[in-house]
Amino acid sequence: MATIEKFEELEVWKISMELCTDIYRLTNTTLFAKDFGLKDQIRRSAISVPSNISEGYERDGKNQFLYFLAIAKGSCGELRTQLKIARSLNYVDEKEYTLINEKFLSTSKQLAGFINYLKKHQAKKK
Repeated sequence: MATIEKFEELEVWKISMELCTDIYRLTNTTLFAKDFGLKDQIRRSAISVPSNISEGYERDGKNQFLYFLAIAKGSCGELRTQLKIARSLNYVDEKEYTLINEKFLSTSKQLAGFINYLKKHQAKKK
């Protein structure tokens, strides 16, 4: 694996940033405008993913990084639940829901793979 010198080089961070932008666009509609609670929560969940990846990277040590990657992964799950709620309220059409949900599933899988990689790499150094 190539040496990563800053979190902005992490592919999973780049993808999560794109998805965060997608969520902001999606929630910037008339249907979401009056549902302040869901709009705010779904945006906070989306922001949490890249924010926790970057915070963990900047922390001291691999265990801290793993902890924050796990939080980012949890935020992906939280966001998928909120998207499902938005879909059931018809705030999001089926096509948009499916597309964004699949992107967050993929991001969650990438985070899981990265976490597993780091854990295995950590175990080898002991």
